[in-house]
Amino acid sequence: MDYNATLDFLYTQLPMFQRVGAPAYKPGLETSEDLAAAFGNPQNSYTTIHVGGTNGKGSTAHTLAAILQESGYKTGLYTSPHLVDFRERIRVNGKMIPTDDVVDFVRRFKSKNLIVAPSFFELTMVMAFEFFAKEQVDIAVIEVGLGGRLDSTNIITPVLSVITNISRDHMQFLGNTLPEIASEKAGIIKHGVPVVIGESSGAVREVFAKKAAETEAPIVYADDTPAFSSATPTSEGMLYSGTLYGDITGQLTGECQLKNTATILAAVAELRKAGLHITPDAIKRGFARVCETTGLAGRWMKLSDAPFTVCDTGHNEGGWSYLADQLAKAPGEKHMVIGFVNDKDVSHILEMMPHDARYYFTQASVSRALPAADLARLAEGAGLRGKTYDTVKAAYNAARENAAPDDTVFIGGSTFVVADLLTYIQ
Repeated sequence: MDYNATLDFLYTQLPMFQRVGAPAYKPGLETSEDLAAAFGNPQNSYTTIHVGGTNGKGSTAHTLAAILQESGYKTGLYTSPHLVDFRERIRVNGKMIPTDDVVDFVRRFKSKNLIVAPSFFELTMVMAFEFFAKEQVDIAVIEVGLGGRLDSTNIITPVLSVITNISRDHMQFLGNTLPEIASEKAGIIKHGVPVVIGESSGAVREVFAKKAAETEAPIVYADDTPAFSSATPTSEGMLYSGTLYGDITGQLTGECQLKNTATILAAVAELRKAGLHITPDAIKRGFARVCETTGLAGRWMKLSDAPFTVCDTGHNEGGWSYLADQLAKAPGEKHMVIGFVNDKDVSHILEMMPHDARYYFTQASVSRALPAADLARLAEGAGLRGKTYDTVKAAYNAARENAAPDDTVFIGGSTFVVADLLTYIQ
């Protein structure tokens, strides 16, 4: 098998949530445990950090990895989904797994003729775990795929667990209320392992507190103590003043990053308590260079200045509660290139979108994509009107053509819309 044939096997022969949704969702750890065991349980050969939550876990995981790398640790990073290249999911010190390693792992998996039938996510997760062991990483940051308690990644025993926040998403799998969703996310809390909670209140906080007490896990609520005195947008990013480590400039911008930064700084404090050598300078460099260091993309990512053009992978109510405020501050008329997946209730998200904008309804190139015409009908019910486009490329080009130099073009609604956009422009 060459690399293209290997990708074809991964994408078409294994159930892949990114493409087909619910049929690929396999709750439970038995397959992951059996598969990892077949490869020698590589996840036990290095220190791990587990990052879950509804929103912000990608930014948090990447920034923690950048800080650890800047601290001199050889750092693995496992995230999902990818945007352009499958290998984005598996990185060591920011470099993607080589194609030869992807091919070799799949070849060896097939040669084992195992009884287990893993999903795409389960197999690629173990691929990452083994690659990190082969590369002899010092530490690996592991992002939860979906939920927590029954997510494949929950076979690790980390030195620290992080749960960023709780919002309504994937409710068909995780529950219909925030406490129910929180209970699933809290499933990554391990006995005696410290956990940092980014945002929580009321019944959601009670869920975390109860789980931490049951597991004797020290718990830290990042939003209880101010992590910085002020946050000011600058030409270089977001300037956080008054942190324990001096002024920090975060490369990632957007309203949501203020909460993420508080969560990350709380996590860093716990890692320092655990004995990791993380200096103030490493923290500053990690925040300032996270995209270059780790390859992170798609978080309020500016593509041009005239017109001001940004894309963002925010795709649920929690994400849009921040994006709505951010868009309100953006210049000129808003040109919104929007698409969603077909297994998500988008009614509440549509209500958050600007009513005085021009809409370009589209669909990503995955089978889960909500048809643009269906999205337009739903949007009309929320008072949003525009034209439909069969591809993200067509919608993006139309928005760019119609936008004045001092307008704003936004592309998002779904991670897969951003993925199609970046594939096109790159």
